[in-house]
Amino acid sequence: MLLSNGLIGLREGLEAALVVSILVAFLVKTDRRSVLPFVWLGVGIAVVLSVTAGAVITFTAATMTFEQQEAFGGAMSILAVAFVTGMIFWMRSTARTISAHLRGKLDDAIKVGPFAVVVVSFLAVGREGLETAVFFYSSVQSAGTTTQPLIGFLLGLAVAVALAFLLYRGAIRFDLGKFFTWTGALLVFVAAGVLAYGLHDLQEAAILPGLNTLAFDLSDTLPEDSWYGALLKGIFNYSQRTSVLQAVAWCAYVAVVLPLFLIRPRTRARVAANH
Repeated sequence: MLLSNGLIGLREGLEAALVVSILVAFLVKTDRRSVLPFVWLGVGIAVVLSVTAGAVITFTAATMTFEQQEAFGGAMSILAVAFVTGMIFWMRSTARTISAHLRGKLDDAIKVGPFAVVVVSFLAVGREGLETAVFFYSSVQSAGTTTQPLIGFLLGLAVAVALAFLLYRGAIRFDLGKFFTWTGALLVFVAAGVLAYGLHDLQEAAILPGLNTLAFDLSDTLPEDSWYGALLKGIFNYSQRTSVLQAVAWCAYVAVVLPLFLIRPRTRARVAANH
């Protein structure tokens, strides 16, 4: 849980921090520093909204019965998987053009007025924030009472902010395209685990069948409380008792999403043309 949530915090935090640095750098370079407070206002509203969304989700679940909690948790896990899947594909397709796109949006907003600048900066950061709130909640639910998800997430965010600041100052340089490719591939496995756990919740809520139809039971050979079981659970959301539905969903998600993510659109187009 420490590693997977650290990855979530790093990935989502770096995306948001890079967006903010692009907006700030554009205003500084074009000598429009007077607009910076409106950008920071939009960013602040997005952060508050994200934290509020996470608190509302947690409070809502706490007031439910066990069956309702399982159904709610399962639905949120599936929603989180949808969010993170869309996020990794969106970032892959826009990584090279996001800077020009944001600068254009902000330039247009400045011409409209301060409120438009607040809206642009809010929307630029708010999407990542809401995605993070949902995905983090799902990951915490699967971890139980341990504080590792929160610690990992905060560490990931701290590293992301530090990296974004160093990139902004020109102190370091690295290939962001490769970074998002590697972290995106790892997130596919994290999302597959969250999907499997979400389906387990829906099975416990009696919404889906097959709770006791197990693909395997490794309680004796690979228990979750062993160091290697904990490592697998932390990275891949491993469950020592996995139902057939969970196993099939995990394998199907990875088998479909990972190749689609790793094979670039141009590569897929050339493959199609050759056939």
